[in-house]
This record gives sequence, structure tokens and C-alpha cells, in this order.
Amino acid sequence: MGTITINGKKYEFTNEKNILTIIRKAGIEVPTLCYQPELSVFGACRLCTVEDDRGRCFASCSEEPRDGMVIYTHTEKLRKHRKLIVELLLAAHCRDCTTCDKHGKCTLQKLAYQLGINTVRFENHRETQPVDFSSPSIVRDPNKCILCGNCVRVCNEIQGVGVLGFAHRGTDAMVTPAFNRDLAATNCVSCGQCRVVCPTGALTIHHNMTDVWQALGDKNTRVVAQIAPAVRVAVAEEFGLPKGENVMGKIVAALHRMGFDEVFDTTYTADLTIMEESAEFLDRVAKGEKLPLLTSCCPAWVKFVENEYPEFKQNISTCRSPQQMFSAILKDYYRDETNAKGKKTYVVSIMPCTAKKMEAERADAYTYGEKDTDAVLTTAELIRMIHAHGINFETMPSESCDMPFGIGSGGGVIFGATGGVTEAVLRRLVDGHDTATLAAIADCGVRGDKGIKEVTIPYNGIDVKICVASGLANARKVLESVKSGEKEYHFIEIMACPGGCVMGGGQPTDGTKVKRAETRTKGLYAADGDMAIKKSNENPLMEVFYNGYFKGKAHDLLHNHHE
Repeated sequence: MGTITINGKKYEFTNEKNILTIIRKAGIEVPTLCYQPELSVFGACRLCTVEDDRGRCFASCSEEPRDGMVIYTHTEKLRKHRKLIVELLLAAHCRDCTTCDKHGKCTLQKLAYQLGINTVRFENHRETQPVDFSSPSIVRDPNKCILCGNCVRVCNEIQGVGVLGFAHRGTDAMVTPAFNRDLAATNCVSCGQCRVVCPTGALTIHHNMTDVWQALGDKNTRVVAQIAPAVRVAVAEEFGLPKGENVMGKIVAALHRMGFDEVFDTTYTADLTIMEESAEFLDRVAKGEKLPLLTSCCPAWVKFVENEYPEFKQNISTCRSPQQMFSAILKDYYRDETNAKGKKTYVVSIMPCTAKKMEAERADAYTYGEKDTDAVLTTAELIRMIHAHGINFETMPSESCDMPFGIGSGGGVIFGATGGVTEAVLRRLVDGHDTATLAAIADCGVRGDKGIKEVTIPYNGIDVKICVASGLANARKVLESVKSGEKEYHFIEIMACPGGCVMGGGQPTDGTKVKRAETRTKGLYAADGDMAIKKSNENPLMEVFYNGYFKGKAHDLLHNHHE
């Protein structure tokens, strides 16, 4: 423990790793562009520079605190210093702000306004680079990159993929995939975490809003939407409502106002995923084949296995993701002339995930030769469309999802948090649905934000060994431990994004990742607590699916059929 004086006031510190952390805990905002608490310290932007009582200036993000230090955060020298840095960044930056995807949410734009920069004194001598639209998930615009390195570090340190890196030196320096290849030609898994930490518009979501607006305007097209669990707890904060609040009813109402003919909840097919995946798991355990079973809900994770660990491809569950299950079901349901009523069906999935855009384009995202998901909108795109349609979301009354696919269980809702799939599977396998049983499952170790969690559950005379991980760097550790024989599991749940879908690459972001993950996860568990149906097998629509219209079609609609 020590004491540090900041702007004339003393503050105690204990194990803070840098002065910047202490400053922020003191409620003082010091600007940064390259600092992310969960990443290694890079010290590139120098905007967090502070001054001590001897006039020495240094970056607060990389300076360890020492007892008795006296520092100042906003002197006239520092103001001029920061203003000059931002001016120089703007001089080498595309300044088409009004048409930039990050307009109004750009950290660089915000700093320029705060520092009173009305003109840029320096000319931009950098050569204009082509914009990379090759990925269905992420757009990369090198002309808006400020070389903060956030994307490079998150891709390497958190995701362990390493698609992006620095090339060249001096004024020619740039962030790029190796050999300046298009993103689509790399091992990019489309997780979108690079976009989450990018402070400018250099990495943004590849939008599909125009296609959806056009479909909504076609009177001969039935536009059907499905909404993923994690979306409902990420929208509220963008409209001044409490962070993490479940606003599913308002989202449904807003989509109806926009012109969507039917709106469904993806928790319905999350329940179907549990039904199918549980059966597949028990079958593999009984036969002792293709274990551990790897979950298949996260397309970025599936792509990661295909790219990096092809020897584990046969371990991936054959179940489609809930998105692809639902889209296949909807297309099949409206393929029937009685249900179609002479209209073409256009399926839109609203997801927290940029990788879902990639998944919708895969060869196995087609059923009977027809594309299942016509368009994927991220949560961020949904919010923009609500604004564009002039909807007063805050006062919007709640509406329920449409039938016949409008009911899901609490087990389906918690899919959006890391460990949620595993917990839903355990609810399905364990007898009883009383409060004590559900509480015991929740407390068994599958919940929490820890990157890698291990639990052992006794089931029918077998100690079932389970691993839950989020973040692909953690996934790599898990697979390497299995590959070497160090670890042995029966079931492994992986989500590419740290914390799960609540922190997906398509969710709204302002840089406060830890707090947002916590409030959104709490929101999902609260939504689960409010639901009468807790277990997937107790959803009455499961019986309707398996013995009703879709009888005999489950394998075709719910499983992948590719080598």
C-alpha cells in the first residue's frame, strides 16, 4: 500500500499495476487511444501522459505507482501536448466523419472536440489505401487506422489467432494481415473482437441493413426475424434505460413497427439444440466415440477448429447453431403453400455476433438447396434501424413473440453467457426441476467470467468431465491440453468472445467491457429467473416440433450434413 497525490489530493493504492488505473479510480478521466485493461500495455498514443512535481512527463499507462508520487493530469503543458498528438493523428487520417460508421461514437472524434481542435494545420501525405470489403463480417479501412495496436493485441493475446500485425516502418507503418492480404484470405474467424477495441472506423461491421430495408419494402415478401438471447440485454443502454435490462418485449414491438411480419425468439431453437446435442452426447458416451464432444453454437469457434485443429473436426457436434436451425425451420415451414400464402419468405436473424454473418454464407447453411438465413443483423445494426425508423424505444410498450415458434425456456435464454450451454445441457440431463436442483446446477462451477472452468458431474455411474472456456486463446490452451493427453474431458463448451455472446463482436460498445459483461450476464440470468419453463425438454413446443408438422424432418433441419 502507498499514497499518491493527484492534482493536490491524496489517494491510497494497493496492487494497481499502473498510475492510469489509480487516476481512473479517483474519478479523473485521462484520454487514451491504445489502452485496454485486459490487453498488454503498448504505450503508443501517449495521450495518457501526466506530469510530476519536478516537471517530468511520462505515460501513466506504463508507469508503476510509487509511494509519495505527486502528479498532475491536466496542466497547460499536457493540454498542448495532447492537442498536438490528436492533430498529428488527424493529419494522417481520413476525415470523412459524417459518412463514417463510427460517427458519433469515434474516440478520436470525441477527443478532437474535447481538446478544441477546429482545424488541422498539417497536410495528409499518406497514400490512400483500398478498403477491404472481402469479409462478410468485418470491413477494414486502413485510411482510418491510427496505429493504436488494439486490434493486433486482441487478435493475438485474447483470441490467439494473430491475423493482424504491423508492417513497414516510420510514416509507412500500417496494421494489416500478412502480405496485405484481404481478411477473407486469412485465418480470420470473424469474431469481431478487433472491431470492439478499435477506437476509430478502421474496423467496422459489414452491414446488411440496406438489404433488410429493401425486403421490408417488398409487399410480396414475408420478412421474418429471430432474436438471439444476448441481444435483449444489450439494447437498453443505448436508449437511456438501465444497463443489462431485458427489453425483449420492446425489441419485438419495434420490429413489428418496422414491418416485420413475424418475430420469433431464438431461445426456441436453443432448446432444440439442447435436445439434439444432449442426445448426441449420451450416444457418444455410450459408444465411447468422438469424445470430447465440442459444442457447435459459436461459428467463430467452429472456424477456429477447422483452421487450426482439423484433427478435432469430428469432435464438433453435428448440431447446427440455433440461428441455422431456426432459419432452416422457418424456410421449411413457409415452403408449405398453406403457410406461404403466395409470399416469398425472407429470414433475418438478429445476433450479437459478427461471425453469424460468416456462418450464414457457409456451404452448410443451405437446406434442400436453399439458403437458410437471408440476412444477419448485429445488435448494433438493430439499434441504428430503430433510430432510422423514428421509433421512441424508451416508451415502446412490450409485445410478445409470434406463434407457432414463440416459446423458449430459461435454459435457452442463458445460452448468451459463457457456461450457459453447459448449464442448459445439465438441466436437461438431470431429473427434477425444483429450485434446489436448479440452484445446485447453477452453483456447480459453470457460471462466472473465468476464462477456463472445469467441473465434474456424476451421471449414471460416470464422472462426466466438463470444460467451459471463452476467448479463443483459452480454447487453444484447452485443445492443446487434450491433444497432449494432459487433460481428458467428455464435453467442452467454447465461445469465441470472452464472457460469451453478451460481449459478441456485434454488440454496442464504448470500451467499458468488464462492466458491460457483468450487467448483461446478470440480465440474462434475471430473465431466466422470470421464466416459468427452465428446462428445454419442458418446453411444450418441443413435442409440437417432433410430433407435429416437422415430424421426421429433425435430422435434415437441425444437423449439418457435410464432410
